[in-house]
Amino acid sequence: MPATPEEALAAALAKMSDAGVGPSARAIFAANFEALAAGSTGMIREADVEPVGAAAETMGTSTPGPADPADLEALSRTVLIRLNGGLGTSMGMDRAKSLLPVRDGLSFLDIIVRQVLAARSAYDVPLPLLFMHSFATRADCLEALTRYPELPVGDLPVDMVQSQEPRLLQSDLSPVEWPDNPALEWCPPGHGDLYPTLLDSGILDQLIEAGFRYASVSNSDNLGCGPSPALAGWFARSGAPYAAEVTARTPMDLKGGHIVRRRADGRLILRETAQTAPEEMQFFTDAARHPHAHTNNLWFDLVALKDKLTETGGVFGLPLIRNAKVVDPADPTSPAVYQLESAMGAAIEVFDGARVIVVPRDRFIPVKTTNELALLRSDVVTWDQALTPSVRQPAPVVTLGPAYERVGEFEARMPHGLGLRSADSLTVLGDWHFGRDVVVVGDVELDADGGTISDGTTLS
Repeated sequence: MPATPEEALAAALAKMSDAGVGPSARAIFAANFEALAAGSTGMIREADVEPVGAAAETMGTSTPGPADPADLEALSRTVLIRLNGGLGTSMGMDRAKSLLPVRDGLSFLDIIVRQVLAARSAYDVPLPLLFMHSFATRADCLEALTRYPELPVGDLPVDMVQSQEPRLLQSDLSPVEWPDNPALEWCPPGHGDLYPTLLDSGILDQLIEAGFRYASVSNSDNLGCGPSPALAGWFARSGAPYAAEVTARTPMDLKGGHIVRRRADGRLILRETAQTAPEEMQFFTDAARHPHAHTNNLWFDLVALKDKLTETGGVFGLPLIRNAKVVDPADPTSPAVYQLESAMGAAIEVFDGARVIVVPRDRFIPVKTTNELALLRSDVVTWDQALTPSVRQPAPVVTLGPAYERVGEFEARMPHGLGLRSADSLTVLGDWHFGRDVVVVGDVELDADGGTISDGTTLS
C-alpha cells in the first residue's frame, strides 16, 4: 500500500537521523519535501522575472604593480572554499572529478592547492583552503592532499563533508530501497548544502573565532577562480553580506544559470536550467536578453551568514530543484525517483543588499563535459607562474560527438592537447583519433565517417 506523505517524510527523516545527518540538513530536507508534496516543481517563469543586465557592477581591469594594502587586508581575512563533491559521472568517471589531470600531470586539486600556496607567498596572507567533499570523493582527495603538508592553517580543517539525503520514489515519495546497492538509495542535496554543512560542522564558528570574515567560494572544476586581492577588497568595501560573480555568456554556456530580478518583490534570484520549462528555453538561452552567466563564484560575509542562519534556524528556504532520475543509472527500468536539491547561488535572494559583479571571463573556466576539457588542455589556455589560467577570447567553441563523452574514450582519441589558438570552432561528428601537434584554423567540422588525424596536421 502506498505511503501517505506524512509517513513518507517520517521514514525519510528517520533514515537521515540514523545515518548521522545533521539537524539543519534534516530541516531543509523536510521543507523541500513538503514543497514537493504540495506540487512544487521549482519552475521559474520568464514572465515572473526581468533581466539584470547592465544593473550589475563591472569589475575594473587590474593594473600591474603591488596590490592595494586595503585589498591585502581583506584577503588576509578571507577563506577559500571549493566544492569538491562531484564524481564526474556525466563524463563516465567514478571518482572525484578534481583528480583528473589537466596540465603536465597536475590535477584540478593540485592546481587549486598550488594557486593558494603561491598567493600565500606572494601576498603574505594565511588564506585557508577548505574543501567540501561528498562521502564519495573524500577518501581519494584527502589521500591526494597528503602531498601538501603545508596546506593546513593552524587548527583549521582542510575539508568538511556535505550531507546526504534519501532518494524518493516518484510513486509515493517514500525513501527508495535498493538492496543490490544500498549506496544508490542516497544522493547529495545539491551545493545549497554548503550553508547547513558550515553550520552543523561547527566550522563556521571556528572560522569566525579565528578572525576570518569573508569567504570566496567556487566549484573545484573552475580553475579561473583563484585568490584575488582586488575582489576581496571590493567585497569588503561594498559592505554587502553576499555577492555573485557573473560574466559574459558565450555559446559554450548558454544553458548555464543566470541572475534575474523577481518582479513580485524586486529580489535578485538565481535561475537554473532545471528551473526553466522546456518551452521557455528560448528565453533562457537568449544571450541578448540575459547577457551574463552565473559563475558559481560567490562571496559572503561569514558573520552575516551566521546571523542569517541563526535567524532562520538553519533553513534558508532556497528554491527547490526537483531532479527526476532512476535509482540505478545503469538500469533504465529501475524505479523512478526524485532527488531534492538546491543551489548555493540561490542564497542571493536571502540577503538584503546582495550584489552582482561582472568579472572578466578568465574567472570562469568550468569543465562540465569533455568539450571544455579539450579547451582547457589546448594552447588557447596560458598559465602564469602561479598556475592561474588565461583563455584567449573569444574562445573557440568545441563540440565533440558521442565517441568522446566519457573521459576514457576521450583520452584514447585525443591524448594530446590541440592547437586551437587560430580556431573559431571545432565540431567532431564521427570517431576520429588525433595525433600530436594537430592545429585547427578557423571553423572546422569533421564528418561522421571517422578516421585518424596524423601528427602535425593542420585542419582548416
